[in-house]
Amino acid sequence: MPAHPEFLDAFSAGIGSGTLPPGLTATTPDEAVLRFAIYRNNVTVSLIDALAFRFPVIERLVGADFFRAMARDYAQLHRPKSPVLISWGESFPDFLITFPPLAAYPYMADVARIEVARGQAYHAADADPLPVAELVAAATDPASLFLHLHPSVHVLRLGQPAVSIWAANQAGGPPLALAGKGPEIALVWRGSRFDVPVAAIGHGDAAMIEALLSGSSLMIAGEMAAFAEPDHNPETMLVRLMQAGVIVIPGKAIR
Repeated sequence: MPAHPEFLDAFSAGIGSGTLPPGLTATTPDEAVLRFAIYRNNVTVSLIDALAFRFPVIERLVGADFFRAMARDYAQLHRPKSPVLISWGESFPDFLITFPPLAAYPYMADVARIEVARGQAYHAADADPLPVAELVAAATDPASLFLHLHPSVHVLRLGQPAVSIWAANQAGGPPLALAGKGPEIALVWRGSRFDVPVAAIGHGDAAMIEALLSGSSLMIAGEMAAFAEPDHNPETMLVRLMQAGVIVIPGKAIR
């Protein structure tokens, strides 16, 4: 019988390869092989289901049967490193880039990036919104104003019109119209009701939010936005962020 650590390593490797781990026994050798095969299949099915839950739009785009076959391949190559599956699947967009049957569909990886960001946003830490009165009072001196954004806020610079594709595949979403659309930038955040919206934003708004996320002052963020998009007006996006409750008090969690 191998030592416990070695047995765990062999057991984990066997889940991927199908090889019966040394030391795993039953009444008969054939029964051990059969029981391990059933267990291995149950693990794989559970992982496929978890991936489908996290990437519903990808499943809808490729179809359930194709998705399950593809997810099986992914699960064989990218085993979870923890029994907590919240973060498992974050390499799935990169897997889609190199998956030969999807070579003609480069938007798949970008749609998957949106779904990864939505999962991260949903599970992000809580933070109290900054009261409007405090924000208005502090905004008189943008050079010394550092706005802290909610940990759920993500900006994704995508190479494809993936926001439009994602939105069209939501219940009640708009019809898909890609004529004239190129790469899009996605803004992802978690709402007060734990919904996770996705919106397409322009280069100026993206530059401003990225600057705020990196710790720049509001004045510097505004300058970065104007550099990315001349004549950019920061007020519209700032009001939107304030209304969404994602301008927050640093270091204070919701009670």
